[in-house]
Amino acid sequence: MTSEAAEQSSAKRVARRVPLVAGGAALIITGLLGLLLTARSGALQFAIDEEWAEEVLSLRGPVGDWFAFGMNALGGGIIGVFVVPIGAALLLLLLRRPWAAVYFIVASAASAGVVQLLKHLVGRARPDDMIVASDFGSFPSGHVANAATIAVVVGVIAPRLWVWVLGAVYTALMAISRTYLGAHWVTDTIGGALAGAGVALLVWAALAYPLERERTSWHERRSS
Repeated sequence: MTSEAAEQSSAKRVARRVPLVAGGAALIITGLLGLLLTARSGALQFAIDEEWAEEVLSLRGPVGDWFAFGMNALGGGIIGVFVVPIGAALLLLLLRRPWAAVYFIVASAASAGVVQLLKHLVGRARPDDMIVASDFGSFPSGHVANAATIAVVVGVIAPRLWVWVLGAVYTALMAISRTYLGAHWVTDTIGGALAGAGVALLVWAALAYPLERERTSWHERRSS
């Protein structure tokens, strides 16, 4: 193996190791938080949960309702679970980026699966002031996990700083909207963000090579 080939091989291993370690760490932290909640029987809330709930619920009003219910529809239900990932995958296929489409679908499905598993394992009760219909289990937030997954996936597919910033803002706004609606405690949204991002990073690590080859080839075709 030549020196240049060895350097490329080493760079590939490092590039793959970073999302692998980061994604694994995020999921471990999520699991530990869920374990802590389970040990507390899910009934006792953290001080930050109570304090945040008091602050955000005091902001309820017509404008906040409009924003929060809009985010609720965008991040869950038929739109969040089916329309957004399938629509994004179809768009990526039209752009001749099949590996990116596979990444979007696999990461979205895996994130939803991890969230449902944790919900049933932890069994945390939702806040009493909830003003939106939701399924079983408060921890972690599925809406926030979905938002974080999309943020990471889109950031990987279109690696630009502004894309990552918009993804982070979208995830944060989703977290605020979930606590505003009383559907989740703030620690649920933290767990959701970690779970969603962690899954997206691990799937990225698994598909890093074909995704990078496809991205490079796509840019070469556009510039030619």
